[in-house]
Amino acid sequence: MIPDSHPLAPVARKIAAGTRLDERDGLLLAASDDLPLLGWLAHSVRERRHGRKVFYNVNRHINPTNVCYVGCELCAYADDPNAPGTWSYSPQECVELARRDFIPGTSEFHIVGGLHPRWKFPVYLDILRALKQAFPAVHLKAFTMVEIDFLAKIGKLTVPETIAALREAGLDSCPGGGAEIFHPEIHDRIASKKMSGERWLEVAALCHEAGLKTNCTMLFGHVEEPRHWVHHLLMLRDQQDRSGGFQCFIPLAFHPAGTKFADLPGPTLIQKLKVVALSRLLLDNIPHVKAYWVMLGREVAQLALRCGADDLDGTISDERITLAAGGTAGTGMTRDEIEAFIRGVGLEPVLRDTLYNELAPAR
Repeated sequence: MIPDSHPLAPVARKIAAGTRLDERDGLLLAASDDLPLLGWLAHSVRERRHGRKVFYNVNRHINPTNVCYVGCELCAYADDPNAPGTWSYSPQECVELARRDFIPGTSEFHIVGGLHPRWKFPVYLDILRALKQAFPAVHLKAFTMVEIDFLAKIGKLTVPETIAALREAGLDSCPGGGAEIFHPEIHDRIASKKMSGERWLEVAALCHEAGLKTNCTMLFGHVEEPRHWVHHLLMLRDQQDRSGGFQCFIPLAFHPAGTKFADLPGPTLIQKLKVVALSRLLLDNIPHVKAYWVMLGREVAQLALRCGADDLDGTISDERITLAAGGTAGTGMTRDEIEAFIRGVGLEPVLRDTLYNELAPAR
């Protein structure tokens, strides 16, 4: 029992009753230093939803290009087309990359990249078609809301027309990156040239209306404050009430190396676990919260499974975006490693596909 004198006692009672939390509750949670209580409350909600299950899949990341004209302040990944070390893979090269690390049971290709100033819309369609032809059983989770908006512009199409063309070429769902922090006073500092939070949500809604499932994200641990977390999460929750297509929320821990914020330390352990817990408690209408081990770090991701997260992403090979910003978590885990990782905190690994259909029990 939580003493009535505890500042979070009223919020804890609402959580126990399954009552939706409001902005004031979120601000109290975000300001609290009682991480054990926050983690316990979030884990209780996660257990109510998913029991002891922790989901993962067998997937591979494909980044067709790191060339990008935007130049976001927070990004260490994108480069000028003429800079050394850039790449722009043809559709067939994307297939060869996918085949290089393909293992039996791979169910998803996660495809994101830069906004290439010289590529035309058909290039992106051809990448999807080539991958789908070579790997017809693999789910193509491709292109963030930022990329889809960009593709609509270069293709001189509406966003719904763009989505329809991508789906015809093989698109099955969309990842959730590019949301950053929605609040304009932070967004304008870290991603001043990128689409606004409102536009990001508009494009997500159009994906949902077309029947596409997407994920959603928040980048934290840079120049924002806890109140900005709450604002961002409640905007996602409101959008989910309207369009209902977000299936997983991924808190993305900022990696400052190589960015214009390289002098910042990045998020602390406490911040990482607090954001995971806060996400689970506020996002009552989004089924899953991911402990994305590549950005959180393996040990922190393992702790996050006891602070509200129920998903680990997947085996992941050749992830380059976090690596470019100094990420050291590694670029792949085997199924055995992931399952041992989950069992290490007393939980049950469950192999899933991208849409969270359970594929196999733990081995």
